[in-house]
Amino acid sequence: MILTGLMVAATASLLPLNIRAELERIGTLFAFVLVCGSMLVLRYTDPDRPRLFRCPLSPWSPMAGIIICLMLMLSLPSENWLQLVLWLCVGLIIYFCYGYWHSKLSKQS
Repeated sequence: MILTGLMVAATASLLPLNIRAELERIGTLFAFVLVCGSMLVLRYTDPDRPRLFRCPLSPWSPMAGIIICLMLMLSLPSENWLQLVLWLCVGLIIYFCYGYWHSKLSKQS
């Protein structure tokens, strides 16, 4: 947690405000697309799971959320898409490396 906070603080102090704002916009919209999509997938793949909340007009409202967020993402400059892909690749590399080195299954063998 401390390492993440230090990395975020260093990035925030080095990047100009407009670049940070655009990265935050596309990142937040991408997160909303993932949440709406995962809600649709989970509702169809595990319909018997107990739900803590109800989604109004499901599946139409999650699909509308995906479409609207994607339209907003498409209105952002192409540099934002490149930065999103690069940061996503960095995050996935860190995620899978951490998982590989700290896996309980890999420690068993």
